[in-house]
Amino acid sequence: MVTEERDRTALLCVPFAGAGPSFFHPWRALSAGRWPVVPVELPGRERLILQTPYRNVFEAAKNSVDDIVANLGEGARTMLFGHSLGAVLAYELVHLLSARDVRVERLLVSGSPGPWTQRERRATGLPEREFLARIEEFAGFRHEALDHPEMRDLILPVLRADCEMHENYVPSTEEPVSVPICSIRGSSDHLVGAEEAQEWRKATTGEFSYAEFPGDHMYLVDRVGEVLDLIEAECARGR
Repeated sequence: MVTEERDRTALLCVPFAGAGPSFFHPWRALSAGRWPVVPVELPGRERLILQTPYRNVFEAAKNSVDDIVANLGEGARTMLFGHSLGAVLAYELVHLLSARDVRVERLLVSGSPGPWTQRERRATGLPEREFLARIEEFAGFRHEALDHPEMRDLILPVLRADCEMHENYVPSTEEPVSVPICSIRGSSDHLVGAEEAQEWRKATTGEFSYAEFPGDHMYLVDRVGEVLDLIEAECARGR
């Protein structure tokens, strides 16, 4: 429990479409104890697989914030990291956490255009074969679990719900956040261009920084250590 380490800033990690908290479990060891790593749990996956997944970003954030605050502890300090869908979820959580006596020190958004920009290419509503092809196009690879009918039947409803809430996302407020934002992108990301990734500059009244790593939209799968080093550098900038 993070409540045992309240004097330390926690790294709150928000999953991307189709992912669960286990994606971030290796980050705990790789962070080398720099911060408690706290993944956000969403319905429809892993421990909560029997629960209905959300189809609205703000609803997902609003209904998750109580559990997040309880896990972090009163008066906690945190940084938020979110990739793709997780970026806009994290953005909504910053607004909510700032009103709940949780000190948000930084927002790190990855693989995402600014919160007011929607994707031109969509997957929502496509027939199964076309939907999976579009998801493969977005991710840059095909997850092997999707080749197994039983696993595909478990994963597909969550993927569809996640894509719907991401592609239909509209920010809950026009007000920018006050916390510093760092936007990160894979240098070969064909989904999110450099200019789009830097749109996040307008989403904060605080400091803004931008970084790229070699790779495509899912660059972070192979660059975890470097991402964590960047987060440490960003954290140091705020001291």
